[in-house]
Amino acid sequence: MILTDYHSVYFAHELTKRCASDSMEKLAGALVDAQVDLNPHQVEAALFAFRSPLSRGAMLADEVGLGKTIEAGLVLSQKWAERKRRLLVIAPANLRKQWHQELTEKFFLPCKILEAKSFNEAIRKGVSQPFQTSPETVVICSYQFARSKASQISSILWDLVVIDEAHRLRNVYKSSNVIANVLKTSLIRSPKLLLTATPLQNSLLELFGLVSFIDEHAFGDLNSFREQFANLREEDVFQALKARLSPICHRTLRRQVLEYVPYTKRHAIVEEFTPAEDEDRLYAEVSAYLQRENLQALPSSQRSLMTLVLRKLLASSTFAIAGALDTLITRLKQKVGQKPESGSIEDDLDAEYEALDATAEEWGDDSADESPVSENDRIALEQEILDLEAFRNLALSISHNAKGKALLTALEKAFSEANRLGAAKKAIIFTESRKTQEYLLRLLDDSPYSEEIVLFNGSNNDERSKVIYSEWFRRYADTDRVTGSRTADMRSALVDYFRDEGSIMIATEAGAEGINLQFCSLVVNYDLPWNPQRIEQRIGRCHRYGQKHDVVVVNFLNRNNEADRRVFELLDQKFKLFEGVFGASDEVLGAIESGVDFEKRIARIYQDCRTPGEIRESFARLQNELTVQINEAITTTRRQLLEHFDEEVHAKLKVSKSTSEGFQNRYEKMLMRLTQHELAGHAAFAESEDSFDLTTNLFTDLEIPTGRYELPRRSGDGHLYRLGHPLALRLVQKATERSLPPAEIVFDWGGTLPKVGALEPYRGSTGELLVSKLSVESMDQAEDHLLFAALTSEGRMLPVDVASKFFSLSALDVRTINAFQPDPRLVAEIERQQTDEQKRIAERNGRLFEEETSKLDSWAEDLKVGLERDIKDLDRQLKEARRAASLALTLEEKLAGQRQVKKLESERNDKRRKLFTAQDEIEQRRDTLIKSVESKLEQKVTVIQILSLRWRVT
Repeated sequence: MILTDYHSVYFAHELTKRCASDSMEKLAGALVDAQVDLNPHQVEAALFAFRSPLSRGAMLADEVGLGKTIEAGLVLSQKWAERKRRLLVIAPANLRKQWHQELTEKFFLPCKILEAKSFNEAIRKGVSQPFQTSPETVVICSYQFARSKASQISSILWDLVVIDEAHRLRNVYKSSNVIANVLKTSLIRSPKLLLTATPLQNSLLELFGLVSFIDEHAFGDLNSFREQFANLREEDVFQALKARLSPICHRTLRRQVLEYVPYTKRHAIVEEFTPAEDEDRLYAEVSAYLQRENLQALPSSQRSLMTLVLRKLLASSTFAIAGALDTLITRLKQKVGQKPESGSIEDDLDAEYEALDATAEEWGDDSADESPVSENDRIALEQEILDLEAFRNLALSISHNAKGKALLTALEKAFSEANRLGAAKKAIIFTESRKTQEYLLRLLDDSPYSEEIVLFNGSNNDERSKVIYSEWFRRYADTDRVTGSRTADMRSALVDYFRDEGSIMIATEAGAEGINLQFCSLVVNYDLPWNPQRIEQRIGRCHRYGQKHDVVVVNFLNRNNEADRRVFELLDQKFKLFEGVFGASDEVLGAIESGVDFEKRIARIYQDCRTPGEIRESFARLQNELTVQINEAITTTRRQLLEHFDEEVHAKLKVSKSTSEGFQNRYEKMLMRLTQHELAGHAAFAESEDSFDLTTNLFTDLEIPTGRYELPRRSGDGHLYRLGHPLALRLVQKATERSLPPAEIVFDWGGTLPKVGALEPYRGSTGELLVSKLSVESMDQAEDHLLFAALTSEGRMLPVDVASKFFSLSALDVRTINAFQPDPRLVAEIERQQTDEQKRIAERNGRLFEEETSKLDSWAEDLKVGLERDIKDLDRQLKEARRAASLALTLEEKLAGQRQVKKLESERNDKRRKLFTAQDEIEQRRDTLIKSVESKLEQKVTVIQILSLRWRVT
């Protein structure tokens, strides 16, 4: 196309206009920028979060596997584009890397993970508020860290706080849920986006808790909520609660999006093994050691955590526990002065068990102080060293593990199954130990798979990884695949190698967080975590959106270990983790307060039970508790309250898909055409309008490499070009700031492809065109509207949607006009459109205002219900007291009864007097809140003329 400065200016204003919160077009920029194929339900969810500018937030409760992270990424991207950049993500510790990767790779948002180490380092460098970053970044932290830094977090008015796995907050109405209450208080001023697949699991009060976390004016207090919504069997009560929830909670189900998201299944393979006699003896002796009441090798403050870690290493391999035993021996020798003190036990064990940092943060500590070693302890301490050395020597004497041999058998079976299912020969093997990872590499090096193995862990400093990285870097040196972060690039290199050349990846827990392995359909849990949410995340590396094959999940079972068998039964049968459709476990994963709590329960059984009978009894109790928690009645209630009919959802998603794709394609075309015009002579553009080769850099102050640039979701071999790219931002800014005189443009209908049918009737016609920009600020948001008015020389006014299509045509000629007085009818048409837009905005804002005042009215009524309930309770007590007094047999009992009646009468009368005062106070608070909302209705309006043209269409 032959374009002009006038085309470019129009494109620039279209690309940068601010849109209303309820408009699909609001997300157009984020849709263009995202390096992900978005599904319509994700766009719908993001729009729901923006629906009302008065909203204090929303809860996105799509079933697991539907991409709530993507939905939140869209919302965060849009906030970023609006320069609202005080953004915080709070997630479980083990999901922080995943969030970092998703936001940086798919949405190009700069992020940083804030934890104790990076926080303290910032403080040492003189940064008084590490949560306020320079340059601007999205801050990601864990629940525990957010709680510990609540005062710092509360000092910032965040533009948005995203909280993942938000069901952890559902008991915020209980004072015992310390983390939830601390976070609620510290974030009370900031808008929040809660993400959870299970917003309601055990009690309706959980919904009250989550909603109150977002907006404390959505319901009254806890008592009034109980009073009003206790009996959902009454249809009017049920519908009232559903209506109160609908503006806050959005939920989509897997079965509703099958047209857009294909699902595969999971198949389980269980490989049983019998440990050799010396392996069994090592397990029994170390296990008995860990059950001792007094252990000098483990710090009292972390005994539970360290015992867990050692048990996991013991179950992993003899090589893993040998290294850990060495660590304990060294620690004890330091205590008795045989060795100089070195680092902490956490630092030493971290090399064995990579997930230690995240686990420690989730587990907390046992809050016990270390006591100094007394002379009386020294003999016991030296005996403990001898015991540990004996265990270690036994571990070192074992050169083969029965589970390792079982792995080779399992791989053969699993690859055969994967082949039957049509999947590639690729397996991800998960272990919790670096030492076990090294053992598995040695084991598989002597197998037919020796040339196809890649290791993946927290450091990736082995020789294989270095070679893979150097080859990858050489290949992608001149593309955006290279981020400049060696850690991130190493992870990409190893995943790419596994996808393109490898057959087996041996990964540690911490190393594999956040990676996408949808090209692999075989997951091997060499070590099985006890936290079901961690297992789900592991399998989710492969079993996710984009997976084309059924996924095979392999687990190992020790025939001689009763506790291991019982754990597997729970994870398999109760949590349904290993078989069935994608994400079948979401119904039950949220039932437990958190996977960490469940993990602690399992650890306690291992620690306390000595016999198979005790183990069976303990697991039976746990199973019964889980059965109560995974309550079918509550599941039914949740479905009725939070889910919409399939037909309604289906119709909405169809519209969403076509509309969002239309905006995405239109914005991409405008961006590339503007770029083509502004870079004329400095770049060569592909006919497909989705890529170009930059030959020279126009802007010396921007470090922009030359070479191939392409839109997101294309080949991935060039620099990703998008609306948020520094080059695009500069070009759009340059065009937006350009002031153009009136001109006459000859548009080429016949030579423009594809044909613009709407303008065909005007071939051979001439006329005038005005384009103005209307900006309206109200309700805490600003929006822009481009107004078009076009007239033929014969005086025929073009429809507005036709007038906006002139810049879809190529230009044959353009010349400026010195004196141009637009036709008064065009000016009147622009004014008419301005009036209509302002009226539409006022009507929409009026509806939003009504919704907000209705919410505040309901909140005020809720509180009054609670007060009136207290008086009803006193009336009931008074009635019972009078009856008891009348039935009293002795004078003393009658006098005592009358005193009780007088006391209750006095209390009730006092409550009645206070009720009227309290109701007045509630009304005043309501009126104050409504006035603050009302003040936002006023519109601040500006109109500027962008373009004035005479036109001719050939």
